[in-house]
Amino acid sequence: MAETEMDQGAAPADEPMPADEAAPPTPAAPTMRGFDARHAPDPDLIADCVHCGFCLPSCPTYALWGEEMDSPRGRIQLMKMVSEGEMGLTETVTRHWDQCLGCMACVTACPSGVRYDRLIEATRAQVERNAPRSASERLLREMIFALFPHPRRMRLLLPLLWAYQQLGGARLMNMPRVAQMVAPQLRAMEAVAPPVSLAKREPLPEVIPARGQVRMRVGLLLGCVQRVFFEEVNAATIRTLTAEGCEVVIPPRQGCCGALSIHAGREDEGLQYARRLIDSFDRVDVDVIAVNVAGCGSNLKDYAYLLRDDPRYAERAAALSAKTRDISEFLAELEPIAPRAAIVARVAYHDACHLAHAQGIRRQPRAILEAIPGLEVVTVPESELCCGSAGIYNLVEPEPAAALGERKARNVLRVQPDALVASNAGCLLQITAALRRLDAELPTLHPIELVDASIRGIIPPALARVGKGIARIS
Repeated sequence: MAETEMDQGAAPADEPMPADEAAPPTPAAPTMRGFDARHAPDPDLIADCVHCGFCLPSCPTYALWGEEMDSPRGRIQLMKMVSEGEMGLTETVTRHWDQCLGCMACVTACPSGVRYDRLIEATRAQVERNAPRSASERLLREMIFALFPHPRRMRLLLPLLWAYQQLGGARLMNMPRVAQMVAPQLRAMEAVAPPVSLAKREPLPEVIPARGQVRMRVGLLLGCVQRVFFEEVNAATIRTLTAEGCEVVIPPRQGCCGALSIHAGREDEGLQYARRLIDSFDRVDVDVIAVNVAGCGSNLKDYAYLLRDDPRYAERAAALSAKTRDISEFLAELEPIAPRAAIVARVAYHDACHLAHAQGIRRQPRAILEAIPGLEVVTVPESELCCGSAGIYNLVEPEPAAALGERKARNVLRVQPDALVASNAGCLLQITAALRRLDAELPTLHPIELVDASIRGIIPPALARVGKGIARIS
């Protein structure tokens, strides 16, 4: 396959990390309290929790099991007990934290403003540094992080995945005798894999000119899984931005943003990715950085906090965070100039956790969808509950993730939509897989794909394939 600018953009994420690249200090040895001295969960943040229970209905694992230690306040209590030396980082304790999805619905629900997001992020980094894991767990996690933050490596596997899908590998995998011999985590990885194509990808230039007068200069984050499996979302994003008078800049050789690593507790690795991405965007002059993946956008907006102790990057990280906008957030702020055609369809909008809870963005995606004539937008019941994707959660915790995915899929089907719309690649993969298990055929799209189709005056291909949607120029 010919090398393209998109391929080149993945290069840094596929190279070894230089040891001297603003590397943080070696963490201190664990204290008798169980946590080491580096960014341990803040006792003041722990003390903010008054154990009122308002978080319980919003917590996915509490909804599944009704177990106190698998609720936010229960997990905070465990943090407190480990911090105060009442217990160590035992397998039982770390298991409760591992089972947390990190969806941040509890942050939205909490009337006391408890920063559970900061607490679980700090705790996970402590667990990854200090808690023992089995050899199989370590192997699985190393395999995940050797693959998914690296677009070039994922592309090398596309021919194998294509052959597997063409030869009906999924049918073989679902045979009871075969399924018993395959680890649940590998079955989960196979289940969420989207259909792939070996069609040649066109190169993306570094700068794509605006249509008409330039209103803004916008940098675009390509993402990792996004650029390999959802390149049509990036293409729709570029077309929409240029139609709205934005010059789009794609920094060459941009790599992973570090979201998967940071959210899984692999702090050093995630921060190295963050530094490299900051370097990449520092080389271009843009007004805004647009992101079309909720988890990535949440992470970029958190760079100022994540790199607060780094004298070389703290100020630059804060500048990048200040420029970052989710694509729906940016378009909702920008006065539209491109005419919209009607798309007559009913779509269910799913609130991605790292958009709604971590970034507080709920109104804007609905606003840009409702601006499309003829489009009816409905909210999914139990919208505050995670779909079970949650970064790598559906790969390392496949059973609760599948249960949550099917719960979400059933709620989607309850509103009888023509399509499901979500602003995160992981959510789209997870819910599509759950719908498939329920034998339900329902197109799934990113909101920007509908906006792009409306501007172009076409029926979105996902809707056209199942005979849904009527497009007409408005």
